[in-house]
Amino acid sequence: MHFGLSEEQKAVRNMVRDFTEKEILPYIQEWDAKGHFEMSIIEKLADLGLMGVCIPEQYGGAGMDYNTLAIVCEELEYGDTAFRTAVSVHTGLNSMTLLQWGNEEQKARYLVPQAKGEKIGAFGLTEPDAGSDVAGMKSTAVRDGDEYVLNGTKTWISLADHADHFLIFAYTDTEKKHHGISAFIVERTFPGVTTRPIKGKLGIRAGNTGEVMMEDVRVPKENLLGEEGEGFKIAMSALDNGRFTVAAGAAGLTRACLDASVKYANERKTFGKEIGRYQLVQQMIANMVAGYETSQLLVYRAGWLKNRGKRNTRETSLAKWYACDVAFRSACDAVQVHGAYGYSSEYPVERFMRNAKAPVIYEGTREVHTIMQGEYALGYRRDKPLRQMLPSWPFDRS
Repeated sequence: MHFGLSEEQKAVRNMVRDFTEKEILPYIQEWDAKGHFEMSIIEKLADLGLMGVCIPEQYGGAGMDYNTLAIVCEELEYGDTAFRTAVSVHTGLNSMTLLQWGNEEQKARYLVPQAKGEKIGAFGLTEPDAGSDVAGMKSTAVRDGDEYVLNGTKTWISLADHADHFLIFAYTDTEKKHHGISAFIVERTFPGVTTRPIKGKLGIRAGNTGEVMMEDVRVPKENLLGEEGEGFKIAMSALDNGRFTVAAGAAGLTRACLDASVKYANERKTFGKEIGRYQLVQQMIANMVAGYETSQLLVYRAGWLKNRGKRNTRETSLAKWYACDVAFRSACDAVQVHGAYGYSSEYPVERFMRNAKAPVIYEGTREVHTIMQGEYALGYRRDKPLRQMLPSWPFDRS
């Protein structure tokens, strides 16, 4: 395992860092205050080849590795969680899942335009009564000739109002529980698909989140991803990718908290000296340093495993759990460092704190990941090798 970045990775980091500084940071406070999702940012990311950064070139992507995707996510979340979320959902949850599970016809029709950023993908697993309990979903898909008829509602769906393609999970056999769930590629233009935004969110206000409603939506049988009954397995493999991008983004948010706190602590004076001279302020900043460095190492280790086609569910879970907790603690401490100003939108740290809470919940709550790590340690949970779980794997650089 190497700890240095390649020249290509450094170039990508610098490009995204420059993009974030010019295209996001000057405007994000306004977008956040208005609850406005700036779609032009996604279009510009597509122009830079970043909406398919880890998709092979043969499918329209940039052909880079997982840790390059992590770099992109870290730099985008340094600007704001909303835009990292868009890449996480479009690339990590949707496009990477199509790459791993789709047949060649599905990849040509859906993956290629997504990797190029010409079409946007979203992920529909969560429902009003089914979050951590995936088997509690109510959505159904009934076979009718050469089509499936889908009914149900998905909620807390990022990019709900902007996505062209949805990866939707529904029961094809309710008697089989987890083994009766299947996955479908659903186009926005299919009759019976409607969406509506969710308003009043605590954080990620500059991102689009909504509900996807399906009423007698007819989906061609060719849009079944994998086989009937493989939906749960597909969803879990997708979450291994999505959680990885969330963890990488959380490292970026921690770094943003650190930079903002260092800047303020060197400028603000009390009792005749900079507040950075006080040991309890130093303690909060030191914790951010340790948290950032550790989060990044956990992310890169998971990416290293992914690049070699090795099972990484445990390592990705640990990175997601740890990095998201660190980001939230860092954001709370950043507000504390800023004192009363931290409670005001005059400084970005109040936005950091609001944004940092959601990743502690989605793509596996803190509690879910805690249990997972405990079960791995106790030997109650064991994973099959990745090549036994997935039909294909895009990387093998061992």
